[in-house]
Amino acid sequence: MPQVMPNKDSIREHDLAALAKKFREASGKNRAEAARELNIARPTIVRAEEEPERSLTKVRIRLIEAYSPYKVAGPYFRLES
Repeated sequence: MPQVMPNKDSIREHDLAALAKKFREASGKNRAEAARELNIARPTIVRAEEEPERSLTKVRIRLIEAYSPYKVAGPYFRLES
């Protein structure tokens, strides 16, 4: 069963980039190794980690799920009037 991130109920999409980088580095994998393992181009991993404004959410989720004990559940959207 996947673990839940402590101290937060949810994480903003913008914060996934930093988490992806943190978990990849903690696993001891460099970007080239991660790219080969996940069948993603190395520049895409660089952009996913360093440019949170880019729409690379699926890549960030794959990195987090591959190199951490967590599973990303979402996205969650809420409409308010």
